[in-house]
Formats: sequence, structure tokens, C-alpha cells
Amino acid sequence: MRAKRMITAIEAHAEGEGGRVITAGMPNLTGATVFEKMQAMARDHDDVRTLMLQEPRGNPALCCNALVPPCDPSADAGFIIMEQTEYPPMSGSNTICVVTALLETGILPMVEPVTTLTLEAPAGLIKVTAHCKDGKATRVEFLNVPAFAMHLGVPLDVPGYGEIEIDIAWGGMFFVMAEAAQFDIDPIAANGDAIVRASEAMRAAAQARYPVKHPENPAITGPTISNLWAAPTDPATHGRGAITLSSGVYNLGNPSALTGVLDRSPCGTGTCAKMAVLHARGLLDIGQTYVNAGPLGTTFTGRIEHTTKVGDYDAIVPSLSGQGWITGVSQYLVDPSDPFPTGFTIGDIWA
Repeated sequence: MRAKRMITAIEAHAEGEGGRVITAGMPNLTGATVFEKMQAMARDHDDVRTLMLQEPRGNPALCCNALVPPCDPSADAGFIIMEQTEYPPMSGSNTICVVTALLETGILPMVEPVTTLTLEAPAGLIKVTAHCKDGKATRVEFLNVPAFAMHLGVPLDVPGYGEIEIDIAWGGMFFVMAEAAQFDIDPIAANGDAIVRASEAMRAAAQARYPVKHPENPAITGPTISNLWAAPTDPATHGRGAITLSSGVYNLGNPSALTGVLDRSPCGTGTCAKMAVLHARGLLDIGQTYVNAGPLGTTFTGRIEHTTKVGDYDAIVPSLSGQGWITGVSQYLVDPSDPFPTGFTIGDIWA
């Protein structure tokens, strides 16, 4: 065996969504905040993201996280989130995977029955409460960054589908959201192909007509991700959502192009963005919970803890909870003669 690079990672998923966690082999990243470290990684070390997420070491539905030293002295650990085409400032499923990996492998000490810790994500500090039993994190709950709606019920012409009504909201990422019935789609796993096609067409059209920037950090733009929602089918839940992670290369002139991948989980930031929209419409109040089901039927539970302001926007401060599971520990090598040292994509599934 020979290698010019070796990366060690914990393999995990949160309610179905894969969230690999890099524990060793990262380059040195500089910055006064984890957001600045994320920018440095995107600028100078994006090969790590493509190496870990693209074939032959990754797959289109996988996410990845890099543990980094925190910059805020109140944080116990920092992490950078990597997806197929971007570095999201925040992610619920990835946060759950990171906490599960940190506690269940002993990187941070687990205290039963409850462990509290603070993570520094690119979006800011995340307060975490992990319920633990017999060495297992059975429930991970965290206080997310404030979520808010920027556009409510605005019209959007989607090539190949016609005019629909959308919302655009922030829940840690900028989402464009619409009722799935407008596309005549039931947002279940079996309809993943139709969900992704419609969602990518909607995202690209919304990005062109309603570009947005975060009022407190204009380097964060969008919408970069989509959410097709529907009424619940299980009385124990309050709604359903199907989130599409974009490949970022959608062609408005070819609405049949398949250029994204379905989130396997209910999506934590998507759940928070949906709660922000519901609150803005007077349909969800402080202290109320929102149990959101994903395409696999797994759930995340959100709750509005209190309200605040983000710039000129009324916002909620949501909590979110779910569970993660470790599936393995891996070491990834790059042989000096490997023709694909940063991975590759092929259009049959990656577009």
C-alpha cells in the first residue's frame, strides 16, 4: 500500500441522509471564524470535497463534514459542511451526524443521560443537547440559527411546468419552496425522479427571478436548494417535505434534465425554513412543534423556541431534533498513480 494522502472518516447517517465525518487528514485551514475557514477550504482545498463526495469514493446522495478546531472559545468543536455543489452554512442532518460521531467515538466525552455541547458551524454557534443511553446518542437536539421568510406566495414561471406560487426562506440555507400538488407530484421516495426534475427547474427559475442574500452575511446567496411540501399522511406528523440538493448545472432550456439528488432525510434546515414560513403566515406559534416527514417516512421534530429579528426580517429561533447512526469507519487513500485523485462525475447519475 502506498498513498500521498490518507483521510480517515466516520460513516454515518441521520434519518437516512448520509453524512460522512472526516476526523483526520484535513489540510491546515486559516481564518478567524469557521465561516472563514470554510471559505479558505472552498478557495484552496476544494479537492478534498470532490475526493470525498464524487466517485469512486463518494456518491451523488452523500454529504461530508470536516471536523476543524473551533475559533470561538465557547465552542467544543467546529465543522465544515460539504455537499455536491456547495458548502452550506448549516445543515440539520449533518449536525446530527457530527454530534453522533463526536460522542459515540469518544472524541468528545459522552455524559449520560444528557450531554450538552456547543458546535461552531459556518453559520454560527449551535447549542446541542444529546440524549444518551448505553453509549448511544439516542436523540440529538440543537438550537438552530434564526430562520425567516424573504418571499411569501410570489408567482414563478417554471419552464416546462407553467406558473406556480412559491416561498423563499432561510433555515440555514436558502430554500425555494412550493406545494408539490402544483406539479401533480406526491413527494414520496418512489417519485424521486419527478421530484428532482421539477425541483431543479423551480430552483433555477427562482434563482434567476428572486435572487437573495443573507442580510447579515451577503456572501451567503440563494436560493440554492428546493423543498416540495405536502400535507401529512401519518397523524403523528404535521407535514411532509422532499428536498432536492442541486447539481448546480440546470439548463433552463432543457427542463427534462436531471441534475439534482433527493435528500434521504426530512432535512433539518428545510424543516426550519418551513416553520419560518408557517409562522409568518400565522399557522405556527412559539412553543409549537412541527414533525416533518421525509420521503422515506423518517422524521425530524422542530419547535419554535422564540422570535427575533434578522436584519429587517421577522425571524424564529427553532430547535430541531432527530437521530443519527454510525455505519462504519473508513480510511481513504490517494495512490500517486491514481488517475482520479479528486474524483469524477458521469452524466448517467450526476448530470
